[in-house]
Amino acid sequence: MTLHTLNRAPSNTALLADCLRACSSGDTLLLIEDGVYCALAGQPIAWPAGVTLCALAADVAARGLDSRLASNIAQADDAGFVQLCCEHTRVISWY
Repeated sequence: MTLHTLNRAPSNTALLADCLRACSSGDTLLLIEDGVYCALAGQPIAWPAGVTLCALAADVAARGLDSRLASNIAQADDAGFVQLCCEHTRVISWY
């Protein structure tokens, strides 16, 4: 199992596409920094099947997006981020 972290907005289509291609069933994708914009409801993103989707709560709040997230996106606090890192065998950061 891999934890993927993505910190770029969906406008960085090449990076987003590379990240999504690398995700496999059982992986987790954590959206951080400007990556939380990918979590907005209505984004035309084809999320990979079997991948758990999360957004870092502090980054969501900092951008005022709390009420605008898609329903399939969970939020993780800082302790949850650390827990995700411990639960996965590797971490890949997409910057």
